[in-house]
Amino acid sequence: MNAAKKPKQLGFWSIYLLGINGVIGSGAFLLPQTIYQYMDLMSIVVLIAAAITVSLIALCYADLASRFSGAGAAWLYSYHAFGPFVGYELGIFVWFLGCCTVAAETVALFTTLQAFVPAFNNAQIRVWSCIGLVVVFGIINIFGRTLVKWVDNISSGAKIGVIILFIVVAAFFMHGANFHPVLPVAASKGIGAFSSHFGNAFSVVFYMFTGFSFIPIAASQMVDPEKNIPRVLIGVMITVTILYGLMMLFAIGVLGASMVNYSLPIAVAFRKAVGTWGYIVVIIGMLMSIFGVGFATSFNTPALMSSLSNEHAMLPKFFGKTNRFEAPWVAVIITTIVSCFLVTQSYLFLVGMIVFASFVQYVPSIMAVMKFKHDKKFPNHGFSLKGGYTIPIIALLIAFYMVFQFTLKTIILGVCVAAAAAILFVFLDDRKMFKGFSLEEIKKNIEMKREAELKRREEKIEKKEKDLQLKLSSSKDNSKPNPPTQASASK
Repeated sequence: MNAAKKPKQLGFWSIYLLGINGVIGSGAFLLPQTIYQYMDLMSIVVLIAAAITVSLIALCYADLASRFSGAGAAWLYSYHAFGPFVGYELGIFVWFLGCCTVAAETVALFTTLQAFVPAFNNAQIRVWSCIGLVVVFGIINIFGRTLVKWVDNISSGAKIGVIILFIVVAAFFMHGANFHPVLPVAASKGIGAFSSHFGNAFSVVFYMFTGFSFIPIAASQMVDPEKNIPRVLIGVMITVTILYGLMMLFAIGVLGASMVNYSLPIAVAFRKAVGTWGYIVVIIGMLMSIFGVGFATSFNTPALMSSLSNEHAMLPKFFGKTNRFEAPWVAVIITTIVSCFLVTQSYLFLVGMIVFASFVQYVPSIMAVMKFKHDKKFPNHGFSLKGGYTIPIIALLIAFYMVFQFTLKTIILGVCVAAAAAILFVFLDDRKMFKGFSLEEIKKNIEMKREAELKRREEKIEKKEKDLQLKLSSSKDNSKPNPPTQASASK
């Protein structure tokens, strides 16, 4: 009678708000200066171009999400499309992307605090402060998930509230003269210089949208994920594009060319519009938002590593060990150490690493769409990408365009991560390294998961067929003439 109560699953609007919070991060407040510095007013065009291109990739994710209800997103899709090794590599890169995000948000937090605490202008003090905060995140996460949801909700509200407040107020303080020049100076130096500026701005804007790929990761905790996730992905991309576009446009309208002089352009624009209190409101909102995203990511990233170990047998059991608070303490420690190394880098370098790790996810995911369209092994349930291979091919070309925007340092670090993961995979049958798992157990685990997925789909199809038969039989019953009453029979 006292059966364990099943946790409440997330509906459409809950997933939508989580998606908004996942996509809009520190970049919305810190990167407008960099984008404007490259492209002037054409920044708006770059933003729209990036939004369209990322949306094409998001449509591919929407198609994949309608095929699978399991948790994991990119690595799960690649796992079913191309086998265990590709899925494993993608799982490691999703985890590494989480580490980069924790580091980027931490660096962004102390970059924002420089306006109030001059000591953080000292590089050494700033780096050690970043390391200290990451360690604090790790210590909190070792004691479980009590604070995570509370902090995440507050940061979401602060972030969205500040953005809407800025858009509503700044609309009344714009000046037409600030919308000049339209083209950057680089445009007068030839197509090569212009292309370079456009590419640099494009990669920065691209980062601002990359969070969408995290939406399907917790699919198993959502109501009807095959239908809701595709709708959420499309809705989130439209909403975020509108918010980013208005923020950028209004910031330029208030600050004009002086925007390149401010590392916190949104806060400065609000101060120019309404005074010091506006600056303070934006800064507080930014700090709450950045702290919340960093803290939530520091919790979710070790959980992914633990899942790869305990649920999918893709990492040694050691990585999935939990304490009495059910926190994956080994994964937390490893994530904390890697994040501490990453916070020694600049914010823009971390942005580049996040875009690179996202690129590594996008390419096999897009190719998975093409494979599933060809072999029809995993049919769509709800959303289906139209136009055959057109959108996946365009999305793939866009993803490969990003390769030319990565620095050598970014590529080398990314290759090192992939190589280290590959070496670990080679030793999957080494009992000394992978105590508790044999290669046979891993293969059996993979086969069982595939069979479970196919069985779940068969059951879903059978249920739909039964529902259809019931509807048909009920419609036939309604169409039959009513039996004669006793009075009419006597007549």
